[in-house]
Amino acid sequence: MRNHSTASPAALASPAAPLIDVGINLAHDSYDADREAVLARAEAAGVVQMVITGSTLESTRRALELARAHPGRLFATAGVHPHHASELGAQREAELEELARAPEVVAVGECGLDYYRDFSPRDAQRRAFHRQLELALRLGKPVFLHQREAHADFVAILREHAPAWRGVAHCFTGSAEELSCYLELGLAIGITGWICDERRGSHLATLMPKIPAGRLLVETDGPYLLPRDVRPKPASRRNEPAFLPRIAATVARARGETLESLARSSSAAARALFQLPELGFGPRGAAANEN
Repeated sequence: MRNHSTASPAALASPAAPLIDVGINLAHDSYDADREAVLARAEAAGVVQMVITGSTLESTRRALELARAHPGRLFATAGVHPHHASELGAQREAELEELARAPEVVAVGECGLDYYRDFSPRDAQRRAFHRQLELALRLGKPVFLHQREAHADFVAILREHAPAWRGVAHCFTGSAEELSCYLELGLAIGITGWICDERRGSHLATLMPKIPAGRLLVETDGPYLLPRDVRPKPASRRNEPAFLPRIAATVARARGETLESLARSSSAAARALFQLPELGFGPRGAAANEN
């Protein structure tokens, strides 16, 4: 069995304030062997709540199961990624709506457009995106958005459905112009470990001060996008929520603020967007319900 063990949480730079990972693919099979240990490491690193990404009906169901098994700590999104858009027929749309209505589901998505991979035909991607935006508006839930190499169509479709949106541009890696457009649309911005990669993410540092504190969210997108500056690197190259403080620290430096300040503002922004409950923060980074 592959060893997915990582650096001990004590070796990670943890903020005094708690963090929320707003995009983690915790239902991914790479976590099957040690999911509870992953959650324990995250808690020790100060990551007290997580939003599990649903990218297919199957992963949405698993995300919902995990959220129900960890109430108040784990939450889910319900959606179909553009890679799988061609699978979203009428019957599966009805199934998606039933899943999205669950109280543990805090957003519709991951949905959007991906013209880089084109794993589904573009017309199927656009249709699935329209349907999921309609669902989000019908349920009054925010959207969890994906866009790659499709900015013009992506923005046009968003504007077709509403002049402004509650939601997050997940895993933002774009330009200053794209950032400005998303902020104008009312979206929050999700920053991943991409910003830790000096080869392709250095441009993001100059954009961080442009994002209002109430619209800046942090996420790992694990098991993908392991921050390039993690030492020692896990043998599997698997990312996990315990590495979120590294991402947050990089964002904080780019904004000229402390890690604690960034943790407080990003967690407050996540709770406001997804309507997450408040949690206490124990003396060693452990979360505790304040009820």
